[in-house]
Amino acid sequence: MNTFATSKLSHAHSLSILNTLREYDEFMESIGTLVDLGCGSGIDLEWWASLTTRDDTPKPLNIRCTGVDQFETCDIIKKYPNATYQRMNFEDTASLQNNKYDVLWCHDAFQYCLDPLNTLIKWRNITNDNGMLILSVPKTIIVHRGKLAFHQYNSCYYHHTMISLMHMLAVTGWDCVGGFFQETVEDPCINVVVYKGMQGPLDFNSTTWYDLAEQNLLPESACKSINAHGYLRQQDLVVPWLDRSVTWMEKL
Repeated sequence: MNTFATSKLSHAHSLSILNTLREYDEFMESIGTLVDLGCGSGIDLEWWASLTTRDDTPKPLNIRCTGVDQFETCDIIKKYPNATYQRMNFEDTASLQNNKYDVLWCHDAFQYCLDPLNTLIKWRNITNDNGMLILSVPKTIIVHRGKLAFHQYNSCYYHHTMISLMHMLAVTGWDCVGGFFQETVEDPCINVVVYKGMQGPLDFNSTTWYDLAEQNLLPESACKSINAHGYLRQQDLVVPWLDRSVTWMEKL
């Protein structure tokens, strides 16, 4: 069982993010290369490969797109000369090391990482300076009939939350200060957009929340929470999203 029953339903969720990104014409036209990590059947990959400008007479952006997954093939790429596919485990990016990407897209796939911290470092290594990582990770902790409920799918070994994702991203060298985060009651996923940070990965064992706050690697609301309590409380987070909305986690 998966979060979305079909690839079309998964793509419908992707569109809530993709259509918001497309509102930023200058940003979209600046993208030269993209990798879809865990591309599945390739519907999201096709969206990126077929992207055009929003002019009265649309022009193809011709983003050079790479799909990565463990399926034998991805038929969608046969339709687009600017799309390629590599059959591989997205935790092992050795065959991608000679490439750098402007955007890393990972929708409904990061939850399968067996080693998420080192995977995030490897992904950072294949990202161009000022490049962007876009993550959409299913929630496994929900409120059901007024009580906390937990569920976990096959091959998923972690319960990801907004603060656990923020923690991992900051310590592995992704910029959470200028990042975007979204979580709503209706959305089955936590959505994150972060840029490759100037600060490289830190030591997992010795780095504390205070260290991350002092080095300005977290959003302002996170730093305030850490300074007040010694750790990060999710209910203290006030974080922006791509559509200029703000999520007050305390109100969820």
